[in-house]
Amino acid sequence: MSVNHTRVPRFILLGFSEITQHQLSLFPIFLCIYIITVGGNLSIIITYKLSPSLHTPMYFFLAHFSLLEILYVSSTVPKMLSSLLSDCSKVISFSGCAMQMFCVLLFGGTECYMLAAMAYDRYNAICHPLLYTLIMREIVCIRHIVGSYVIGAANALIHTVFTFSLPFCRSNEIDHFFCDVPPVLELSCQDIWVNELVIFLVAGCVIIGSFVVTMISYIEIISKILKLSSTLGKKKSFATCSSHLIVVTIFYGSGIVMYFGPRSSYRPKSSYGMDQDRLVSVMYTVIAPMLNPFVYSLRNSEIKLAMQRLLYELIKV
Repeated sequence: MSVNHTRVPRFILLGFSEITQHQLSLFPIFLCIYIITVGGNLSIIITYKLSPSLHTPMYFFLAHFSLLEILYVSSTVPKMLSSLLSDCSKVISFSGCAMQMFCVLLFGGTECYMLAAMAYDRYNAICHPLLYTLIMREIVCIRHIVGSYVIGAANALIHTVFTFSLPFCRSNEIDHFFCDVPPVLELSCQDIWVNELVIFLVAGCVIIGSFVVTMISYIEIISKILKLSSTLGKKKSFATCSSHLIVVTIFYGSGIVMYFGPRSSYRPKSSYGMDQDRLVSVMYTVIAPMLNPFVYSLRNSEIKLAMQRLLYELIKV
């Protein structure tokens, strides 16, 4: 029997269809999360732009990271929200699915190396304070940003091209709420061992590589902090790094589980009948970007003071 290897014209994002009775109740929850994420990260960007005291490499990276979070969450959540309201909105074109995958991988991969650049910045600030302004010059910071985007774009292009060059004949229903690599690969009627190898090699270089760079920076940082004789100095140094470590743990932890854990068919279901792939994906594509402004603003006195100052000037006007 011959198998039809023609390209499917469109896909259907099943999303959270296995918990149909809860879909409408999920809409206001995810809508609120999206508004908080965009509003919170936008407030960090505006605070940075309007506060000269924050024009340092640390906050330069934070402002760009906040922009990435907005772009990252906007590549998945709006489509997910429309899908929760109408079954017709679950349909996504072949090119639309490829574009969504590219954007998710672009912003996700860029975030990996942006976090590594932020860790490198903290390493120089704590371990080489006298040379800090020389090492982290403006042009160096810009190169880190551009380099992060280049790596993210290369990662996204490789995965997207390898994935959408496959023939899809099993089904056009993607068991996910966005076009991610693993669930799309499951629809192929061709052996996907090459694609799985690409995931481990390319995604390994991006996720694991940047994670190793980040961890090396923090090992050096913690080693330096522990050698400080002043208790106040230790607390201040840990305070400047703890926020970043929290974000790193959430982002890398969920990403590694998603791309390097067992295949989805072997993963258990949650108590709501939802497989762990989607729970993990919700964590790193929806929850993590929302936590970013809270983690940094609530745990950083300089940002809190700058926001209070701007709010006071706004009220006074």
